Amino acid sequence: MTKYMAFVLAFIVLVADQISKWAVTQFMIKPAIDVGYLAKTELKPKGFFEWLISADMLLPYTHIEILPFFNIVMVWNKGISFGLFNQSGQLGVWLMLALSSAIIIFFTIWMLRCTSRYMLICMALIIGGAIGNVIDRARFGAVVDFLDFHAFGYHYPAFNISDSAIVIGVFLLIIHSFFFETQHKNAT
Repeated sequence: MTKYMAFVLAFIVLVADQISKWAVTQFMIKPAIDVGYLAKTELKPKGFFEWLISADMLLPYTHIEILPFFNIVMVWNKGISFGLFNQSGQLGVWLMLALSSAIIIFFTIWMLRCTSRYMLICMALIIGGAIGNVIDRARFGAVVDFLDFHAFGYHYPAFNISDSAIVIGVFLLIIHSFFFETQHKNAT
């Protein structure tokens, strides 16, 4: 994988994240909201580009059961992954935007210096996911989370495509650091 292809992968993650958030909020969550809550005009689904350039209203918590262990939910995450360090108010939004932007810059610089294909994939997943969540935070002051898995009374925190890409990228990075980096050092 070249650095160019790594940026393409990051872009694919970003686009998949934004399209999934648009589709879920506009075609699953809005129709499930009690009509008495909002005027019908506010519940009309928006096209993707209209949704992307407008700051849509913060939809209320909504829960749609898909399978006995999986729901689509509407959750606004004001913290980092899985709701950790949940911040309220404008200061919290700006702090999270600054932190997320710094992380994106750090991983982009790391990716530009990287020579390993494996590491390029890790960086691309992390960067694409982080940018997807930064876009939400800049538009809404919070990140759209909608995937809710649960079993035996335990609910895994709601998440989105960006969160998944970040977790997979970090997991692969850790695996590489513990197993493959050690083998490389031992071989020299």
